[in-house]
Amino acid sequence: MATSVEHPDELLLETLAAVAPGTELRDGLERILRGRTGALIVLGLDATVEGISTGGFVLDVPFSATRLRELCKMDGAVVVDRNLSRIVRAAVQLLPDPGIETSESGTRHRTAERVAKQTGFPVISVSQSMRIVALYVGHTRYVLEDTDTILSRANQALATLERYRARLDEVAGTLSALEIEDLVTVRDVCAVVQRLEMVGRISDEIAGYVIELGIDGRLLALQLDELIGGVGADREAVIRDYVEFAHRDHSVSDVLSHLGDLDSGQLLDLTLIGRALDLPGGGEALDAAVAPHGYRLLSRVPRLPPAIIDRLVLHFGGLQKLLSASIDDLMTVDGVGEQRARAVREGLSRLAESSILERYV
Repeated sequence: MATSVEHPDELLLETLAAVAPGTELRDGLERILRGRTGALIVLGLDATVEGISTGGFVLDVPFSATRLRELCKMDGAVVVDRNLSRIVRAAVQLLPDPGIETSESGTRHRTAERVAKQTGFPVISVSQSMRIVALYVGHTRYVLEDTDTILSRANQALATLERYRARLDEVAGTLSALEIEDLVTVRDVCAVVQRLEMVGRISDEIAGYVIELGIDGRLLALQLDELIGGVGADREAVIRDYVEFAHRDHSVSDVLSHLGDLDSGQLLDLTLIGRALDLPGGGEALDAAVAPHGYRLLSRVPRLPPAIIDRLVLHFGGLQKLLSASIDDLMTVDGVGEQRARAVREGLSRLAESSILERYV
């Protein structure tokens, strides 16, 4: 389990994984719900938790679903260690800072929210009357839902991802053909980056469902892996192809961060994507011509190491020169022997031929 200083989003994902179906903690929570009792569970113990705890008793026993269920029959909170391996306290009265703002009305939920904010540890509150399980992680409140509800939303998202991926393959194929013909514009690049970002965002959403579903999300995980294969590498390759990194402190991750700052509405505007990529004309001139370095197509040549790709791009400076290079020209690059040079030459030729055929046939 995470520490109290971890990033809130990462801590929420780890907490969701800890309470996913198939885990011991989730089994304990379901036992509590079936028994129609409430619960207040703190997932971590440190000096801050000690300072706001009073009463109860020290246990320090191995964690189990049955022990958690029995201990939650008593009034007060249960405290487990951050690894969820031992139950360390039970029947504890928690006295968090009353000055901490809370939007909850019930005593148990108000305490849970304040403890989560004050300690930084996740806190679980099980409502006896409403029969819901709420997670409090930092300033976030998350209500657990049943597997069927999550699966329904996940399947809808998966259908959307399939459509997005099909459209991505179309625009990426068009970009490849235009690169071969040296006819690429800012608009073409932005269209591919737009679709890559859309696919990335919907896949992140589905990945969250996979974590929340635990063992019930195995088939969903396989479908997701099949649909997004190679998307991450393609996104990085497109950026390296067209973004000029004039400063050492400007990297692919910086560009991805700028793209991530665009909301769903802004992502539909190719001009804003062009600005995020810092393409010619600041993204305003969508019909301005641009030329790739060749990273994306070289990455599709089988068994070509990234270091060799970097050397080829650095030596030739652009895709058009790579396409026109002979085997002898390719062999002048460090690490490229005759066999590898022939593989690069034949690989690029096949990519060029297939891209043109897909575009015009």
